[in-house]
Amino acid sequence: MLLCFRVLVIHSRFHSKDTAGFELISGSCPPYFQKYRHPQLDYFVGVLATLVSTEFYSLVLPLLFWHGQTKLARQLTLLMATCIYVGNCVKDVVCAPRPPPPVHRVVSSGTEETSAEEYGLPSSHTINIICFAGYVLHYLNGQLVEPRAFATTAVLFTIVVLLVISGRLYLGMHSPIDVLAGCTIGTVLLLCWCCIDEYLDAYVTSGENVVTFWAAIAILALYAYPTPESPTPSFEYHTAFNGVAFGIVSGVRRTFSHYPSELASELPLAPAHIGLKTALGIVTIFAAKEGSKYLATIFLPFLCSLLETLFGFRFRSTSYVKSMRKGVEDGTKASVEKFGGATKTFCKIDDPMDVDTGIRSVQYATMGWAVVELVPCVFSLFAL
Repeated sequence: MLLCFRVLVIHSRFHSKDTAGFELISGSCPPYFQKYRHPQLDYFVGVLATLVSTEFYSLVLPLLFWHGQTKLARQLTLLMATCIYVGNCVKDVVCAPRPPPPVHRVVSSGTEETSAEEYGLPSSHTINIICFAGYVLHYLNGQLVEPRAFATTAVLFTIVVLLVISGRLYLGMHSPIDVLAGCTIGTVLLLCWCCIDEYLDAYVTSGENVVTFWAAIAILALYAYPTPESPTPSFEYHTAFNGVAFGIVSGVRRTFSHYPSELASELPLAPAHIGLKTALGIVTIFAAKEGSKYLATIFLPFLCSLLETLFGFRFRSTSYVKSMRKGVEDGTKASVEKFGGATKTFCKIDDPMDVDTGIRSVQYATMGWAVVELVPCVFSLFAL
């Protein structure tokens, strides 16, 4: 069914020009929003797009952990990891291209340039902003928040969500059908998450065999990820957030009984104190990330060589380990299935495994663990 849908989208974008309305939906003509292009507006919309970027999550989620909102931070981390996995899986299964010319694609930042290398349907920015903003409002609704403050927050979040979604059309990164698919998937994920969040949080904080179970889920998610027609950064994004989620779960399970409670957010803190904790925490987690990356590039290749010798597994590295770099096509067998002009590559199980996936998982898992265990220890050491 996904393959048929993919063929329909590709056909609509490149071959259907019968009516202006159908072209607008499929992305075959310039979106209405691009009629109002302006350099300052390009910059503003590009900045809005960073609200669902990896850099944004790397800053905001740790702040929630370190300043008292640990439950919200746990849920948002796991929810965003799920959104990225689902959205990127659908992208790499459908393999629908970004809107073609005459749509003008505006790349206003390095993040957008990388995002443009992914496939188009669905819009992952749309999925992520709906789930992020929607879950924050769901969480606040269950807290002792004044009705007027909650209403104001809901209005502001709604405006931001609409601006981010319309910004995907303005920047030419997605067609209306991409955004519609993103809205549908994001809404379904949000509703499902709001039904299971309390059960999931109870399991993560006080369940049995949590780390083992989550490790199995993380490994399964990596191996179950679909292979797209052409290489995209989607799998790297999933690997990073998958690792962070595992690190967070591991750290929370070990330190939950000792971690500051939600009441810590009510303690009066001077801006200088908050700034110092934030700066020290950011430096610590990135130092842990780079240190684990260095160690992983030493030990994982050795382990791979041992497995290759004993069991005949084959490994390669696309970037991290120079001695293991091989051409992507080297020793790779694939079959291509054609359907309606669309192609899909199915990799055989004897393809060499990429050790970079393991290295990337280790460094981001360390980063997640550092946020919830190492950084609080550093804070205690400096009496912060």
